Amino acid sequence: PYSMPEMLARVKALARRLHLAKNRIKVRDLEIELDEHQVKKAGKPLDLTYIQFKLLYLLASQRDNVFSRKEILDRVWGKKVYVTNRTVDVHIKRLREKLGEMHYPSKYIETIHGVGYRFM
Repeated sequence: PYSMPEMLARVKALARRLHLAKNRIKVRDLEIELDEHQVKKAGKPLDLTYIQFKLLYLLASQRDNVFSRKEILDRVWGKKVYVTNRTVDVHIKRLREKLGEMHYPSKYIETIHGVGYRFM
């Protein structure tokens, strides 16, 4: 039994938490904040470019989906921009470096040979 104002406050608080959860991805020690356009690893902010952020968010928001290079190009760069498939590979490499992934296998971004990439 709650009063109407208390019930309304509880519903609003729940809605705020759901909105935050929807715009935040947390995987192991990695946090991606869509609204703030920020990525933290082990609580420390990472300095990502706009493209690196979009690329990471795309992969992480649909974990376990494999994205072809063409899909990544279309979704991150847009269909009207001309860049090559190797552009994706270079950005993935730089993103992995910023995530501190210097050794194989990658902890976050997996290469699916002949297909593309996925976030684990």
